[in-house]
Amino acid sequence: MNTALQELETLSVPERVQIVEDLWDSIARSNANVPIPQWQKDELARRKQRYLQQPDSGLTWEQVKQSILQTP
Repeated sequence: MNTALQELETLSVPERVQIVEDLWDSIARSNANVPIPQWQKDELARRKQRYLQQPDSGLTWEQVKQSILQTP
């Protein structure tokens, strides 16, 4: 393990989570051209097609959120 990772592991979990969030935000701001694997594009196309064929088959955000919050 490199020294930077060893130093990060001395931080608390909330501090490390904040660093991860900050890293993601910096990537988003950079407008970096992050490649999307073909399998992900294929999966999104498949899901879109299924939705277009059966628009009532999905759940609303509220339904999903309730399901998550009710999970023990």
